[in-house]
Amino acid sequence: MRSLGQIRALTFAAYAKWVGVTPRPPRPVTADYDRAFRDHRFDLLVEGGKLVAFIETVAEGAELLIVNVAVDLARQRKGLGIRLMRHAEAVARAAGLQGTRLTTNKLMATNIVHYERLGYTEEREADHSGGMVAVHMALRFAP
Repeated sequence: MRSLGQIRALTFAAYAKWVGVTPRPPRPVTADYDRAFRDHRFDLLVEGGKLVAFIETVAEGAELLIVNVAVDLARQRKGLGIRLMRHAEAVARAAGLQGTRLTTNKLMATNIVHYERLGYTEEREADHSGGMVAVHMALRFAP
């Protein structure tokens, strides 16, 4: 099992480019990983004994919520994030869920485009305090 310290470190590094773009740090940067590790599912990609990517999910209602996807900076743009997203979709299907969903910040426009390419559609936007706009996206499975 990977240590929480490795998960935190990978998250901080993966989200560093968004600090300063968004009005406050992205939620995964400030998350309580002690609690999350107890309550959520973490699927890890390890290469040569090093954690290079992970996806954090939790079932909510009829869907699997993708809470966080983080990929080591040196391994980004090599398909690991897509691989993890597709894995989460397979987990959701195997559990008999109706789809997957996620939330991202509107200022993270490249992420939104990426998720749309994977088949996710925007369901709604929600304004939060401090100028934050959350974009809620979902991928529904065909019956």
